Amino acid sequence: MGLLSRQRAMLMVVDVQEGFRSYPSFDGVAAACSTLLQGARILDVPVLVSEQYPKGLGRTAPEVGLDGERLIEKSVFSAVRAEGFRLDGRDQAIVCGIEAHVCVSQTVHDLLHRGVEVHVPADAVGSRNESDYLRGLERLDRSGAVVTTVEAVLFELLERAGTPEFKAVQSLII
Repeated sequence: MGLLSRQRAMLMVVDVQEGFRSYPSFDGVAAACSTLLQGARILDVPVLVSEQYPKGLGRTAPEVGLDGERLIEKSVFSAVRAEGFRLDGRDQAIVCGIEAHVCVSQTVHDLLHRGVEVHVPADAVGSRNESDYLRGLERLDRSGAVVTTVEAVLFELLERAGTPEFKAVQSLII
């Protein structure tokens, strides 16, 4: 596993929807996903957003801050198996969202199976129950995903300080 690269990476925001708002981790996950999304925009990293059965679970929460990002609706748990999914030539993925042990997990495992290097910021994923969250992250780590943090992801993508992008990204996390 190497460092993330703007030229190789894409951000996948998985199912941060209104139907999950009652989860204790929801606010923190939505905020962290928003930070990643804003950073991806600054750094020109492509973004894919998935929504699990939006008729029943609602749309992506407004605080995530979508603004024209590519969106796929799905009824399968893995975003990789959804109609409209594509990697667009990217071989690294940053995967965030809900739930760590279901849709995030299955998406990550499918990406790993395709040979994609996957980074999962632990502070940008959540589950309804803490035990599911912890076991989900543990399983992802054992399967070969890089379990990391939002800040680590953004600074890897930046590569250096002293640039306009650095100042813009730094303002997101400080």
